[in-house]
Amino acid sequence: METRTTPAGETVYVDRSDGERGSDGPFFVAYRTPEREQKYGWFCANCETFDNAMDAMGRIECNVCGNFRKPTEWDAAHE
Repeated sequence: METRTTPAGETVYVDRSDGERGSDGPFFVAYRTPEREQKYGWFCANCETFDNAMDAMGRIECNVCGNFRKPTEWDAAHE
């Protein structure tokens, strides 16, 4: 686990073995504790930021560099 500091000054732990493929680089899960008890959010490895958004269908998009992961859920009504 890699220790990182959020923009708010909070220490979080990025697990580079637990990630999802993005269009420009992977997104890794970040946790509030090294024991992985509580998820903090996603870390964009492309631009090394925590400023990411996830929608209800599982799509992740980095608000800084535009790196994105396709949705994990798909509803035909969205076509």
